[in-house]
Amino acid sequence: MIGKISGRIDFKALDHVLIDVRGVGYIVYCSDRTLATLPGPGEAAALYTDLVVREDLLQLFGFPTMVEKEWHRLLTSVQGVGAKASLAILGALGPDGVGRAIALGDWNAVKAAKGVGPKIAQRVVAELKDKAPAVMAMGGGAATPDPLPDDAPVVETPAPRKTAPKPAPKPAANVQGDALSALANLGYQPSEAASAVAQALTDDPELDMSGLIRAALRLLAPKD
Repeated sequence: MIGKISGRIDFKALDHVLIDVRGVGYIVYCSDRTLATLPGPGEAAALYTDLVVREDLLQLFGFPTMVEKEWHRLLTSVQGVGAKASLAILGALGPDGVGRAIALGDWNAVKAAKGVGPKIAQRVVAELKDKAPAVMAMGGGAATPDPLPDDAPVVETPAPRKTAPKPAPKPAANVQGDALSALANLGYQPSEAASAVAQALTDDPELDMSGLIRAALRLLAPKD
């Protein structure tokens, strides 16, 4: 299994890139969104990959983060969703948008992806509703592969002056995962917690973790 490709881009096409890894060229299919973020020919790049093996075909599909790769694997577990349909969904919505659409049951958002009809979109939402929260919670820890090729020269730089360390800001993407974890600890089911968190973020994308939890709890409170 080829899980990651790291090298230099030879060329970019409409639906794939050719990445040279120590003289061996790998064709990696990507979503429109991913292709737009990759550098031009001659530049270093790295992608997490998923290898599709068929009788007469081997294809690599590439993703900029591990969480997006996990979304791809989850999407392709749905009957009728192949690798290219998954790339279309991820390209149209992005990983956060996919999670939010599934959590909210918004199959129309999934249907907006090229080549995805209403039946497939409804199936994606229905089948992944209970599985999506685990991937949504990965958002803050989603690793990005190092684009530096293995044979790239190491450049030494002078050691910086020691200064008092500053606390690192909490990544915004962690907020969603932490809120889901907190709601799970309060006894809420993953699917209902994910739906409430997604709705709260739709209403106010700037919420911090405590605000997001409070907003989700208000949405989860029994209605009179």
